[in-house]
Amino acid sequence: MRIAILSDSHDNIWKLNSAMPHLASADVILHCGDIISPFMIKQLIRGSGGKPVHLVWGNNDGDKRMLTEIATEADNIHIHGDFASIDFNGFKVAMNHYPMIAHALAESNTFNVVCYGHDHTVYQTLVGKTLLINPGELMGMNSVSTIAVLNTITQDVEFIEIP
Repeated sequence: MRIAILSDSHDNIWKLNSAMPHLASADVILHCGDIISPFMIKQLIRGSGGKPVHLVWGNNDGDKRMLTEIATEADNIHIHGDFASIDFNGFKVAMNHYPMIAHALAESNTFNVVCYGHDHTVYQTLVGKTLLINPGELMGMNSVSTIAVLNTITQDVEFIEIP
């Protein structure tokens, strides 16, 4: 299975549009928080091709009621709140927005992969048997926009720069 992981899009719909071909090549899409506005959820609905999209809240996600309301318009969008624990046929993924929580989750060795965002920094390490991934930021605040694509069979992670 291929899992596309993104975070910290911060309303940059142009970067989200540029990332869509990479998201379309994945089986599942994870967003680690700070999607920000309802129009970004609408764009994910349009661009996901009906593939499952799982999101957690970030510290800048303001109108959670409206984000949730729009997400319910599509069967494939799943908002988990502050934390997600997802089992993809025995492959266990945890997702939240914050690095400290993500590191603690990875240290529990309960999950195959833990994904997070918040600090806008690409990061990958192995903690015991758990792969810890920060896809970086889609927004481009630090001049580089990135997403990650994880192959669950090989556990290879590809970081892709989004123009």
